[in-house]
Amino acid sequence: MSQVIASHRENAEVYTDPVVCKQKSLELLKEINMPNGLLPLEDIVEVGRNAETGFVWLKQKKAKEHKYKKIGKLVWYDTEVTAFVENRRMKKLTGVKSKEILIWVTISDITISDPECKKINFATPTGLSRSFPASAFEEEEEEEKK
Repeated sequence: MSQVIASHRENAEVYTDPVVCKQKSLELLKEINMPNGLLPLEDIVEVGRNAETGFVWLKQKKAKEHKYKKIGKLVWYDTEVTAFVENRRMKKLTGVKSKEILIWVTISDITISDPECKKINFATPTGLSRSFPASAFEEEEEEEKK
């Protein structure tokens, strides 16, 4: 367990049942008004949230790559993903990288600044950012089943 998680664990809600963990990850995204496919994690073994600090963490059995088909972007999710959350924002994000041409770029901040324009913005620790349609990050599984 990372030191950051350990420092926020006291007074946090922690879930370890895989079914409940998946449900809680989706509830979190809905609560902060983010697309439900933004964290397509599998085999989640722990979800924690400290309501006082806004800190959340999700642990999965192994790291995962996910391709967002609508925008052709490959994203990598580490075994541990952490962030401070608030309405339409995940800041100080760890454990998420996006493939840009030939290199993996760390994503540190995800925001939807204007819900009317339906754009989601991804920023790096260096301040570079890119925007995409928020619809590209909606759950894709439903479409694949059809």
